Amino acid sequence: MKNFKSIAVLCALLPIAAWAQTATPRVDQREARQEARIQQGAASGSLTPRETARLERGQQRVENMEARAKSDGVVTRQERRHLEHTQNVQNRHIAAEKHDRQHDYNHDGRKDRPYRSR
Repeated sequence: MKNFKSIAVLCALLPIAAWAQTATPRVDQREARQEARIQQGAASGSLTPRETARLERGQQRVENMEARAKSDGVVTRQERRHLEHTQNVQNRHIAAEKHDRQHDYNHDGRKDRPYRSR
């Protein structure tokens, strides 16, 4: 009877342990923050529609990598490192695109020309 209880407890905890190995809350939170930054840039006009689409494709690439890492049931340390590196690259791309001189403040789908004083 004692062995049966310990086996029952082990079986109850096994799905939790498997979930803990495939859970990537840090990656998920960072994806959400980066997606919010992209949406904010598109709404403010600091990102053109083309830049927004390019950055969203990059975010989709990160999500696909995460899904592949989770597919076998375990996200290894190396896979986590690779995901973090890819998110770092995507972070730099977002920052560069938001702070370059291409804007679409009037949201007409075309880049605004910088004002030149003479």
